[in-house]
Amino acid sequence: MKFFRPRARRTTSSPLSRAKALYEAGRYAEAEAEARAVARSRPRNDAYAPLALSIAAVATGAQGRHAEALATTDEALPAFGRIFGADHWQTLKLRSDRAQQLAALGRHAECEAEGVAVARAATRGTGPEMQVIAAAARNGLVFALNAQERHPEAEAIAREALAALREPDRFSLVLRLGLARSLNGQARHEEALAEAERADELRRSLPEEQRHAEKGAVELAVATALLGLRRDTEARLQAAAAHDACLASFGPDHRRTIEARDLLDRIDGA
Repeated sequence: MKFFRPRARRTTSSPLSRAKALYEAGRYAEAEAEARAVARSRPRNDAYAPLALSIAAVATGAQGRHAEALATTDEALPAFGRIFGADHWQTLKLRSDRAQQLAALGRHAECEAEGVAVARAATRGTGPEMQVIAAAARNGLVFALNAQERHPEAEAIAREALAALREPDRFSLVLRLGLARSLNGQARHEEALAEAERADELRRSLPEEQRHAEKGAVELAVATALLGLRRDTEARLQAAAAHDACLASFGPDHRRTIEARDLLDRIDGA
């Protein structure tokens, strides 16, 4: 995810700088602890208090504690509405992050509804922040549709969202992985493998701080495509690499770690 500073309070040093840096370095437990400490230390109407909770939420989710992450997001949401307003990009960003936790908890219909609403609101707005939020919301929507086995719809939205991006970035990466997932779901495994390989090339070009949140995701997409192509030995190597990366980065309860483990079980049971 990408963090933003509140417009009205831009300074050279933010109370959230350390929490953001820890998150972007993949040090999620430390980021969570730092963000929660900031939230406790700020006055109720200070904008940094809910922003700190939003960082704590994504850091908690990155450790696989998705229900707790959702609860933290829900705790912060009323303050976002009160301080920033319902249509402000900060509030929409929090809702997009919330949709990701819904998806991780298997609440895919709710994730879909939230993704549609946030993408629609962001499209009505202006400025670079709204463009980023629209891409993030569409990524969540693609994931939710794929999880409901509505793969052609997911493919169409992923392609549309990719076409709207002006330059390759982390959202290009996650949308391309969503596209690969939709193609695998349609048994178009050669195309899925090609998309996953494009995603891998893009991942390698991104700064290190933009790669942490997607650890194991490329390997998982490649493994799924290879398994569909009956290249089981190669698929297992990629699935094992995905599982090891996710376990080291996110822990055993993260939804991607579980998905990689399930894929390994499928391969071993074939």
